[in-house]
Amino acid sequence: MKPRVDDFVERSKHLQGMSDEELNVYFWQLVEKVVDPLVDLAQTHTSPSIERSVLLRMGFNSLESKQLVDMIFERGLLGKGAGHIVWRIAKEKGIDYMEAGRKLIEGQYWEDVDRIFKGVSK
Repeated sequence: MKPRVDDFVERSKHLQGMSDEELNVYFWQLVEKVVDPLVDLAQTHTSPSIERSVLLRMGFNSLESKQLVDMIFERGLLGKGAGHIVWRIAKEKGIDYMEAGRKLIEGQYWEDVDRIFKGVSK
């Protein structure tokens, strides 16, 4: 294997005159450049498996998570976020989010979901 040419001194010249504070600011600017595209992608793309994972982390079991995601997917609302939908219903109804999710599985509150997320009024 060919040894790597050590060019650190040359590549780091633009950093040499910076204070610790300036280096810290520069570091976080670079981090943002790397992470921003990932954040943008996450805001516009999801999948049933990602949404099930979110619900699992909220405390729902795998069967509940699958049912909720399937019901949300059938309504074309997966892009709104399964956890977000459950949380918004819980907030609106003044109940625990676990209870809200289980009520959705039982078929309740879907008219509220449509009103909130689709702008449907009845």
